[in-house]
Amino acid sequence: MTNNVNASDRSFSDIYNGILIGLRQWSDWDTLTRYLRENNHGQWYVYYLNATVPNMPLSVATFDKFSQEIDRLLRTDHDEPYLGIVYVDDPGNPKFIKIYDPNNLGASCGCSGKIILPGWIISLVAPEDLSAHAVVPEGRRRWWARIFT
Repeated sequence: MTNNVNASDRSFSDIYNGILIGLRQWSDWDTLTRYLRENNHGQWYVYYLNATVPNMPLSVATFDKFSQEIDRLLRTDHDEPYLGIVYVDDPGNPKFIKIYDPNNLGASCGCSGKIILPGWIISLVAPEDLSAHAVVPEGRRRWWARIFT
């Protein structure tokens, strides 16, 4: 797997609204997180959709901390034998990853009429404001703030 930051001429919006592949199994998540750790050179943007849009990628140390914390959060809060809440543009050479918050998945039938935004986006492309106006539990805000302390 090689990671080319300039591999995509597509905009953030094009990738966000494009076709992504769902990771169904925890083993797929393990492979993805291993790839991210092994290819962490300070180039990954992490956008928590209820915070300010990042204007620069996370440092190597902060991204390492984020990847450990998001893994722990998903395994704790999404205690299921399947995954199904992570989507990636290319599992073998990811440049864009959507992670849905297990505590904000909406109605499984889609009948609520609400568009459920992902909780986090990991991207090699600088994020654009998606204007998430959802009410966020205070515990999730504290979780996010803890990564930067």
